[in-house]
Order: sequence, then structure tokens, then C-alpha cells
Amino acid sequence: MDQNDQKSDAILDAALPVFVRHGFRKTSMADIARAARMSRAALYLSFSSKEELFRAGSARAHARTMQNVEAALAADGDVFSRIESALAAFQRELVAPFAGSADAAELFDVNMTLARDITLGARARLVALLAQVLCDAEAYGAISLQVVEAKPADVAGMIVAAIEGIKDATNAGQSLDEGTRLFMRLLRAALSQNVPRS
Repeated sequence: MDQNDQKSDAILDAALPVFVRHGFRKTSMADIARAARMSRAALYLSFSSKEELFRAGSARAHARTMQNVEAALAADGDVFSRIESALAAFQRELVAPFAGSADAAELFDVNMTLARDITLGARARLVALLAQVLCDAEAYGAISLQVVEAKPADVAGMIVAAIEGIKDATNAGQSLDEGTRLFMRLLRAALSQNVPRS
């Protein structure tokens, strides 16, 4: 990592808690510069606007998260444990940092405005990865999709839709982890039907 990348990462690391504390609209470049322990002029040498900085933070977070998701899905363990670990990584890194903010809804909305392509690209990649894991698990006889009359890609899409719903419920005061664990129990119960017991 070169010096410019290190500087950008330090700025993005400093900016995240500022956005969480104040929300996007109320955060100024001066606030971020202060948190990063630099002058506003120095900050503007790295990022020309608050919008550019936020988008860069989203891009970095999504890239790192997807690496962790891929690692979780490739790890040892049964398919449900690996999916749960992958979803936990996705939520821990992309949802949890903002979920505790009083301005969580605004921050998620801003992300979809400024980094929609990044966010939707990561979601599409997550669906594709989950679909492949489900396809492989069905081929090995570890799950059965017959009972739900669905293809792996359909189930993968529903998993991602469900975690979006869990994120929204979290904003209403429910626990992200508890919601995900309940969903995974439901998924395990549904897809383990008609699977021969060894």
C-alpha cells in the first residue's frame, strides 16, 4: 500500500464515526478534517467533497466485505453455517456500523444515492455466491430445494431480500444478530426437509 492509499484509508477511518455520530447532512469537511487530525486544505487534496469521500468509504467497505463473504463461504462447515458466517460478515461490515446511529436511515439512503452502483454490484455478487453454494450443496445431497420448488438463484435472492428486511427491522429496534439467527433456523428447517439422514 502506497503512502496516498494509507492517507486515504486514515481519512476514511476517521470519517466513519463522524458520519455515524452526526449523519451525512450535518457532517462537514471541517468535522472530518478535525477527526483525521489534518487541515481542511490537506483533506481537500485527497477528497474534493464530502460526497466523494462517502462514496470512497462505501467502495472500500464493500470490497473488503465481499472478500470476507467469499472466505466465509469457502471455509469448512455445513452449508448453513457457511451462509450464516457470510451473512454475518456482510451485516457486521456494511450494516452494523450505521445501525446504531440516530441517522441510520439517512446514511443508508445517502449510500444508495452516492454509491448505488457499488451497493447493487455487491448485492448481485452476494446473490451469485450464495446461489453457487446452494447449487453445490444440492448436488452433494446436503439440501433439497424440491420442497420449496425453487432454483438456487431464487433462494439466494430471497436470502439477500431477507437480510435487507432484517436490517430495516434493526432500525426499528430489533437485534441484527437475533434476526439473522432466526432466519437461518427457518432456512435450515426448510431446505433440510427430504434430505436423507446418514
